[in-house]
Amino acid sequence: MDLGLRGLKAVVTGGSRGIGRAIVECLAAEGCAVGLCARGAAGVTEAAAAVEAHGVAAHGEALDISDRGAVGAWVERCADIFGGVDIAIGNASALSVENTPEGWQKGYEVDLMGNVALVDAAMPHLEQSDAAAIVLIASTAALEIYSGLRSYNAIKAALIAYAAGLADTHGPKGIRVNSLCPGAVEFPGGSWDSARVGDTDAYAKMQSSALRRLAAPEELAKAVVFAASPAASFMTGANLVVDGGLTKRVQY
Repeated sequence: MDLGLRGLKAVVTGGSRGIGRAIVECLAAEGCAVGLCARGAAGVTEAAAAVEAHGVAAHGEALDISDRGAVGAWVERCADIFGGVDIAIGNASALSVENTPEGWQKGYEVDLMGNVALVDAAMPHLEQSDAAAIVLIASTAALEIYSGLRSYNAIKAALIAYAAGLADTHGPKGIRVNSLCPGAVEFPGGSWDSARVGDTDAYAKMQSSALRRLAAPEELAKAVVFAASPAASFMTGANLVVDGGLTKRVQY
């Protein structure tokens, strides 16, 4: 299937490792120019080079996604370099799980308001695109209560509601907005890679999915990139659950 991404321009937050890195490379492989950001300069440089290896334009910057001004300036630079923005993908996360004022604030600033900053900055460019799409990465932690009372769960649930509101508001302009809830994803240096040794009970619970394994980042990236692509032209307001059958609710 041709996803129709060749020649389009995307911006991706949290694009240097894990799911974000896989999204960046998947977009590039489909012929899409990619702007990416993350906190670590070395990872950003490496990811941008990987994009360019696919023969498409790349622009990477190290920044804090909770800095609204920095996010806006990065999006504008990407738009200037690429000649616009067609796709915005919000993947950055603080992974803040603490039920403390500090934990709630960190999750709010990064996972929620960081995505608001991304969308607000990208929107003027998306309004000029014939293939405008937004995908925001949430979590299955927003759908079922596990691991007790955590700020992360509630913040990710708010992100899903935000995406649905965006879809309803901007649909008449032809801008599609979807969210995606990944299950547990394992990659070197990631949280579940650490849990495999340091929290074996939690790791075993994630193995209880219908497929009896954790995901590779590329498996999630393919779903994200499809949702962002013109091939999904009638999909908006959806929350895609890609978790290997971990959540047991019936998906009406």
